[in-house]
Amino acid sequence: MKKVFLIICCAAALFSCRKLDQPNTREFTEEAYWRDAQDALDALTSCYENMSSDFYYFGNEALSDNAYVAGTGFSSVSLVAGGSYDPSNARVTAEWSYRYGAIRKCNIVLENIDKVPSMDETLKRRIIAEARFIRAYSYFELTDWFGDVPFFTTQISVDESKTISRTAQNTVLDFVLQELSEIRGDLPTNVQYAEKDRGRITRGAAIALSAKVQLKRGVWEEVKNECELLINSTENGTYSLLGTYANLFKVANEFNSEVILDLQYGGGRTFSTQRSFLPQTVALLRSVLVPTQDLVDDYIMLNGKAIREAGSGYNENDPYTNRDPRFEATILHHGSTITDFEGQVQTILTQPGSVPATNSVDDQGASPTGYYFQKHYDPTAPNYNSGLNLPIIRYADVLLMYAEAMNELNNLDADIWNKTVRATRVRAKFTDAGATEFPTGASQPQLREIVRRERRAELAFEGVRAFDIRRWKIADVVLNKPVRGIKVSSGAFNKDPNGYIIVEARRFEDPKHYLWPVPTFERDQNQNLGQNPDWQ
Repeated sequence: MKKVFLIICCAAALFSCRKLDQPNTREFTEEAYWRDAQDALDALTSCYENMSSDFYYFGNEALSDNAYVAGTGFSSVSLVAGGSYDPSNARVTAEWSYRYGAIRKCNIVLENIDKVPSMDETLKRRIIAEARFIRAYSYFELTDWFGDVPFFTTQISVDESKTISRTAQNTVLDFVLQELSEIRGDLPTNVQYAEKDRGRITRGAAIALSAKVQLKRGVWEEVKNECELLINSTENGTYSLLGTYANLFKVANEFNSEVILDLQYGGGRTFSTQRSFLPQTVALLRSVLVPTQDLVDDYIMLNGKAIREAGSGYNENDPYTNRDPRFEATILHHGSTITDFEGQVQTILTQPGSVPATNSVDDQGASPTGYYFQKHYDPTAPNYNSGLNLPIIRYADVLLMYAEAMNELNNLDADIWNKTVRATRVRAKFTDAGATEFPTGASQPQLREIVRRERRAELAFEGVRAFDIRRWKIADVVLNKPVRGIKVSSGAFNKDPNGYIIVEARRFEDPKHYLWPVPTFERDQNQNLGQNPDWQ
C-alpha cells in the first residue's frame, strides 16, 4: 500500500466508472482528462471507492467487545483488540494511508473540476458537494482513531508532505462540521435522485454525519437539532424504519427507506469477506471473525429485561429462548439453521462433542467462541462474492442518537421514547409492554444503560460499537477482560468459574489506547508529526 507522503501529493490513475457501482480502470493525463462532465463523474467515483471497504467495515467490529478475530486475520486487528500492538501494526498503518488516499482523490476532483468546459452548474455543485463530503468523512475517521492529524485541503508537494505537522483534532472537526453544513443545499434528498444515481451521497447523509460528529464531541443540543431535521421533517429526505429487521441486510432490499449512507457494491465491486464469519460448512473457509459471549449476553429478553435482571426469565440451560429477535437475525448459535449457498438447510452445532464436529468449538477451523455472524450473509453471491451494500448510517441509528442526546439533556420522556427506542423494538417484533413501553420512574443513568444496550443490539456487526465504547470512555472496561465463548461442560478448554470458554485475554490501557499511534513509516518520513501520548 502506498504511504501517505506519496499518496497525498503524487498524481495517479483515477478509476473510471459509467455507473456508480461498476468500476473500471482508465489511465489519464492532465492533458487528456477533464474533457467533459463524465470525466468529473468518473473521478468522483474513485473517491467513493476509497470512502471505506468491507475489510474495515467487518474488521472494525473486532476492535470492540462484539467480536473476535482468530489469529492475525484482517491485517492484525486481533493485535489491536488485544492491546499488543505498536506503531508499525498493519491495521494502524493501513487506516492512515487509506484515508489520505481518499482525501487525495477528493482534492484532485475539487482542484480540477473547473477545467471541464460548459458543465451544467447544478451537476457541478453536486459533484463538488459529494467530494467535500467524502473528504470530510475521511478526516472524521482519521481524527476518531488518531486525534490530531495532518490537515490540508489542496494537493501538497513531496517536500511539504515531509514537513507538515499535525492539526488539533477539534480544529479538524470544526472544518468537518462546516463542510457538512455548507454542502447541504447542493445535495439532493434521497427521493430526488434518479434510479441510476441511487447510492450517491444525499442531504440526509450530510445531516446524519454531522449528528454523528457532534455525538463524538458530546454536544447534545446539536445532536438533537441535527436529528430533528430528519425525524420531524421530510424536507431533507424521507426516511422510515423498514418493516422487518432481517430484511435490511438482503440484496433484494437495498436502497430501502432506512438507508441514509452505505458502501456501494455490485457490478465490478464485490466482497468475499462473508466467508470469514460464516460457519466453515457454509463458506468452506476457516471461521475467523466471530461474535463474543459478551455480545450474546447483552441481548435482552422479550419482556425487556436484561438476562441477569430479576424477573427476566432467563434460563442458562436454554439461553437462546425468548431473546431479542434481533439476536437470531444477527448470530448463529448451537441449533441454529441456515440455508447454504447450495440451497441446503444446515443445522449449526457448536457444542463440543457434536456430530458432525465441523462447526463445533472442537474443530480447529471453527469459531472458537461457538458463535457465527449471519447478518450480511448473501446466499445469492456467485462464488461467494457478494454485491450487498453495507450500511454506514441507517435511520435507526439517527433515532437512537436522538434518544441518547435527549437523555443526556435529561429530556427523554415517553414521547421521545415512542419515536425512538419503542420504534426500533416494535420493528424488531417485541410485543411485551415491558419492552415497548416507556419505563416510568427510571433514572437518567438507568435510561442511559437502556439506550446504550439498544444501540448495541440494533447496530451489531455494523462497525458502530468500537466508535461507541471509545466515545463513552468504557473501552478500558469492556476491552480489559477476556474474550469469552459458549458455556461448556466437557472438553479441554480454558474456562471461567461459570464454565464459559476463555478464548483470549485482552488489554486496553487508559488513556494510551484511546488513540492509535502515528504509524512508524509516516514518522520516519516526517519528523514533524510527533506521536500520541504514551506511544514511542
